[in-house]
Amino acid sequence: MDIIPPAGRDRITIAILALGGQGGGVLADWILELANRNGYVAQGTSVPGVAQRTGSTVYYIEMARNAAVGANHPDPVLALMPVPGDVDIVIASELMEAGRAILRGFVSEDRTTLIGSTHRIYAISEKSVPGDGIAAGRRIIDAAGRRAARFIGFDMDEAAGKSGSVISSVMFGALAGSDALPFTRAMFEEAIRHGGKAVEANLRGFSVGAAQAHAPAPKGEKTTLEVPEPTSEAGRALKARIEAALPGPVQPFAIIGAARLMDYQDAAYAELYLDRLAAVRALDDGTDDWRLSREAARHTALWMAYEDTIRVADLKIRATRGERIEREMRLFEGQLLGITEYMHPRLQEICETLPGWAASAILKTGWLRRPLERVFARGRHVETTRVRWFLMLRLVAAMRSRRRSTLRYAEEQARIETWLGFAREVAVQDRRLAAEIVACQRLIKGYSDTYERGLARFETLLAAARRLVGRADGAERLAALRDAALKDEHGTALSACLSETGIAA
Repeated sequence: MDIIPPAGRDRITIAILALGGQGGGVLADWILELANRNGYVAQGTSVPGVAQRTGSTVYYIEMARNAAVGANHPDPVLALMPVPGDVDIVIASELMEAGRAILRGFVSEDRTTLIGSTHRIYAISEKSVPGDGIAAGRRIIDAAGRRAARFIGFDMDEAAGKSGSVISSVMFGALAGSDALPFTRAMFEEAIRHGGKAVEANLRGFSVGAAQAHAPAPKGEKTTLEVPEPTSEAGRALKARIEAALPGPVQPFAIIGAARLMDYQDAAYAELYLDRLAAVRALDDGTDDWRLSREAARHTALWMAYEDTIRVADLKIRATRGERIEREMRLFEGQLLGITEYMHPRLQEICETLPGWAASAILKTGWLRRPLERVFARGRHVETTRVRWFLMLRLVAAMRSRRRSTLRYAEEQARIETWLGFAREVAVQDRRLAAEIVACQRLIKGYSDTYERGLARFETLLAAARRLVGRADGAERLAALRDAALKDEHGTALSACLSETGIAA
């Protein structure tokens, strides 16, 4: 049976899946205006899905061609919600929304044109996992190509940013470019003009979306590393050292790591990183494409750039951050931007920024510690665009020059040396297990309670690794334990895996 395209049907159904603030309602209004002005009777409804994705809404539009003048036909009765297997066009404002449309049965390979943005807005459930909880975008793109009669996908959020518009206008343009509706481009543009808001900007976004609709379907996420080019003499010297001392597969990770640590501290800190990496490389014989050295290059840089109050303050007041927020908010000329942050540094984090002797004096003296803990017991809303708070954060960020004298620096460097020393010791007899030990650093992230929970699990894994040395299946066992530790924040999966492995926690 031949597939009749949506534009050739007397009745057309459209489902729009969008997150709050992405203009799904505006897009629905444009489509309704377009249909009602050009020979169709159209109706639109919307159902918020707060319980599913915190603000995700399904907008449903059904349109039927007007009967000829004088024809004896009753007015059409239009549905209020999309029905699985009966949706001609699905428009998704984000990749997981496209996946949700597929799961709900709105996408059919015999009729549905699926138009979806390939960018991601991560859900709370993805962000809260200790490990990498990000859903597999590649699988959704593959499914979209198989399950839809036609799939049009590109990064519509990026296209909106480049055109100085909003994602709803780009989606509307992609709909026009898909030729899935029986209307001309001029009719689409007239619907935007009739809306009367930010017409020129919306028309720019519309044009970009219409052009992108004819681009090839996406193949999936990028897998290549973007290696920065050094911009200073110190950076060029570090790159030259990396290229002279490390194998090709390790070099991109080491260059990125060195650049990160120069930004975090200075060139001398990046040199320390390369010294540590060289000690691991000396024990690596190239097994698994130099995996031990690659893991060391990646994870040593991540740990050495630990998040302390100095780093957080530095990132909060960077000009590039303010510029990025202004671009995302799409400020008009003359508008002012105010940024309010929620900050809750505990006394522990404050003391870690002090020299070791001063921090120890506070933390070990009850009469001094207790009143200070009350001062830092609650969080604060801080408007960092005001002079007072900006200067305060600027002062904290300026303490980078004395970071090496802080309690936190001494503690972290000791932990790093213990971890890498253990990995080097194991590498002499089992390089695969050593690589898994290095990869356990994935548990170390964030700050405050998040950092402490990750560190506790990391130490549990190192203790288990010591019992696995000499076992033929040691690398596989430790990898399984690490994966279990990354599955949930409560440690239930790790405890179960430790029991199965026969290693006491």
